[in-house]
Amino acid sequence: MTDLQLQYHGISTYTKAKGVSNLVLAHQTEIETVNNIPCFFWGSLTDPYVTAKCWTTIAKVVRSSFGPVPPSLRDPIVSAGSERIRFEGFSSCNGVYVRLDMKPEAIDGEFIANGTTNVDFNDPMLNALNSIQKNEKVTLAVGQQDMQVITAKTKVTEKKVTLPMRWIKGLTSVQLYLADMELKFELNKIQAIQLFQTLPKGSVKGEFFMTKRAGKFMFSTLSTADGVRIGGIHRLRLMEGILAIVEKIFIYESADRETYAIVCEFGKMQLLMAFSPDAYRGFSGEGKALENMSENLPVEWIYGLNSLLKSNETFDPTLLSIEHDIDFGTMDQLTSSLSSIGLLGYDVMARAHFYRQLPFKTERILSLNPRLKNAKKLVENSDVTIVQKKEGYVEANVKGTAVVHKVVIDQNGYRCTCEWFTAYQGKRGICKHVLALKMVL
Repeated sequence: MTDLQLQYHGISTYTKAKGVSNLVLAHQTEIETVNNIPCFFWGSLTDPYVTAKCWTTIAKVVRSSFGPVPPSLRDPIVSAGSERIRFEGFSSCNGVYVRLDMKPEAIDGEFIANGTTNVDFNDPMLNALNSIQKNEKVTLAVGQQDMQVITAKTKVTEKKVTLPMRWIKGLTSVQLYLADMELKFELNKIQAIQLFQTLPKGSVKGEFFMTKRAGKFMFSTLSTADGVRIGGIHRLRLMEGILAIVEKIFIYESADRETYAIVCEFGKMQLLMAFSPDAYRGFSGEGKALENMSENLPVEWIYGLNSLLKSNETFDPTLLSIEHDIDFGTMDQLTSSLSSIGLLGYDVMARAHFYRQLPFKTERILSLNPRLKNAKKLVENSDVTIVQKKEGYVEANVKGTAVVHKVVIDQNGYRCTCEWFTAYQGKRGICKHVLALKMVL
C-alpha cells in the first residue's frame, strides 16, 4: 500500500531573541482549505519544560518500531481548536499510539483557526527542546504567524514527508479500543517509579502482567484476576524520560484484556500511550472498526459535520440529536461510523469522544477496508443464503473460494467455519462472511 507524500513549504524552527525562545512548527496537510491557513495558534507555553519533555517522548514513539516494519522518521498530527492542542502519532510498526492533550491552562495565546494537520518535527528542533530550562519563556506558533514571513529573499527549505497508510488505519481503530477501556489502577509518582524499576531489561518475549501486592505495583509473569496483561513489555521504555516529572499515572485495560493504555498526568496536560496486544501486532488492522461499517455513511453527513464541529470539540451525540432533530438511533449509527473512519478520537479520562478534522482525504479512508469491499461483493453476488432465522438466532450459508461456509449469529456472538475465524476466533475482527450476513440482515 502506497504511503501519502506530503511536502512542507518550510521547516519548523527554534530560535532565541531577547531572552525568549520561539518555536514555530511548520505544517502540511492534504486538505487544501486547511493547508492554506497560515497559522492555527500563536502564544506562549505556561509550562515549557514539561511540554518539551512530552514532545521529546512523542518523537521517540513516532521514530521507533517494535515489529517487522523498520523505524523511519515520521511527523505527528496536530489538532488545534476548542482552546486545546493535541499531538498524535504512532510508532512505525503501529503498535504504540501516543497523544499529548494540552489543556487550556497549558497554553496562553490566540487560536487563529482550527483544524488538523501534520507538523514538522526535525532533528535541530528536537535537539533544542532538550535544552529548555524550567524557568525559560517559550512561545509557540503552529504555522507561520504572518503570511509575509516568506519573501523572495528568504531561503526556504522544503521537506518531503510520508504519512503512512498504517497511521490512517490506526486512527480508525485505536479510539475504538480506548472507548472500550476501564480504569484499573492509579499510581502516584513514587509508585510509578517503583513499578518501572521492576521492568525487565532488554527485549523480553512472553506475557507479563501488572499486579498490585501489599500496596506495591510490580510486573510479573504470573497472571492474576485483577492484573493487567502487558504485551511487548519492552515498549514501556518509551516512557522513561517523563517518569521523574509525572504527577500520577492511570492504567486502563480493554474488556477483552488484549490492549491497555497508560495516561500520564502533569496537571496542565496529559500524555496517553496505548499499546497493541503484542509487539508484532499493530493498530493498523481493520478488525475492530468493521462491525460498525456494515452501512454506508453518506458523505454529505461528513461534510455537514465538518461545518458544524471544530477540531477537539467534544462530540455529544445526544445534544447533536436534539439540536439538529436527528433520530437517536440514526445518531448512534452516525457516531459508530464516524469513529470507524477516524473522525472521532476518544478521551479515556473524560469518557468522551472528540472531533478531529482529518489531515487526509475522506474518500481514501472509506476505501481502505478490503474485508468490507469483499463482504459487499458477496452481498451483490447473492452469495449469502439464510438457512434459518428465529428470535436470537440466524444461520446462513456463505460462498467462499470453492467451499460454502456456515455462519451463525446468536446471543453468544458470531461464528464462521472459514480459516480466518478458526485462526483468530474474532480477536482480529469479523470475517467477510459474517460481515456479509450482517449486511443482509
